[in-house]
Amino acid sequence: MRREHDPALLLTINGESLQAMNLDNACKYLGCWGTGNGDMRATKEVVRQKIIAARGLIKSCHALTLELATELFTSKGMGVFRFSMAFIQWSESELNDVKRLCVQVYKNAWHWPSALFIFTKTHTSKESTLPMAVLTQELLLHAERCMRHEDVS
Repeated sequence: MRREHDPALLLTINGESLQAMNLDNACKYLGCWGTGNGDMRATKEVVRQKIIAARGLIKSCHALTLELATELFTSKGMGVFRFSMAFIQWSESELNDVKRLCVQVYKNAWHWPSALFIFTKTHTSKESTLPMAVLTQELLLHAERCMRHEDVS
């Protein structure tokens, strides 16, 4: 709150003045998009757009095998979610929205035309990484890393 009331400092380097960042504008810092006030909605939108882009790529390329399409989505779509989920608080509705997009991607990857997402006997052993599974994996990995150090756990 103090930053909102204080006037922006005028900084100069080699005679050039630097532009002060508006606290409401998103910028990228350490791989995540957020504002100076801690609003991380921009990162959540980047995650959504990456998943949508992966969905479009998989849908347009019919030559991909099931395994290759799943691997492509895991790296392109879920990779950005996995990276950002540790820094950002996701609400249940936001996680459900990401899950809905993931289900669409898997249906495209597995060439399922129906609106239902029911595992057939031939697809029950296929990997499908959904947001809650990623969240659980990352939390368990974090707890494991903490347990390695006596002073952290």
